[in-house]
Amino acid sequence: MMMWWHGLSVVGSLAVTGPIGVAIAVWLLAGKSWRLTAVWCALFGIGMALVVATKMAFVGWGIGVESVDFAGFSGHAMRAAAVFPVAFFLVFRSSSLPLRIVGTWAGVMLAMMISVSRVYVHAHSVSESVTGSLVGLVVAAIFIWYASTEHHMALGRLLMVLCLPIMLVAPRVEPIPAETWITEAALWLSGHDKPYTRAIWREPKSPLR
Repeated sequence: MMMWWHGLSVVGSLAVTGPIGVAIAVWLLAGKSWRLTAVWCALFGIGMALVVATKMAFVGWGIGVESVDFAGFSGHAMRAAAVFPVAFFLVFRSSSLPLRIVGTWAGVMLAMMISVSRVYVHAHSVSESVTGSLVGLVVAAIFIWYASTEHHMALGRLLMVLCLPIMLVAPRVEPIPAETWITEAALWLSGHDKPYTRAIWREPKSPLR
């Protein structure tokens, strides 16, 4: 069972969801959907920026919410919730309405399972996975709402052709050291020698005098 959760967790990694996010932009560009490309890049970029900002805030300055064990949005959960509903929506964009709805919800369910997997593999707390998912779902919902008003969308199933090799190959490549980069950047900006960790929440509190 644990292997199952680890496998799902890998599907939400930057090595998978990052290229799929790029594939979505390429698909939109190839279909000459200039505005949708800009909207997708902006929304996905904002989501990524929020993840990085909250993680850097904790690593560099210890800014988090101890009561709910929150030290930054889960990047896996955010990216999965942003990318997969959008990818499935676009794949079924030219299909019947019931199939589009089912396809989009399949993407949402996959994203939710990836979010849960991050808790099971002890990579994130419940609060971090839930909030990360919420950020990603907001990104996906805004894009899908905007895309639903756009009628000039060509290329049909090409997105599936772009994404399948990524899904098959990316999990086997060397993991991208995103957390290391975030830690190094946070320490450089904060001027601290060591990163803050959850251990600071478990240290004995000095009595007030």
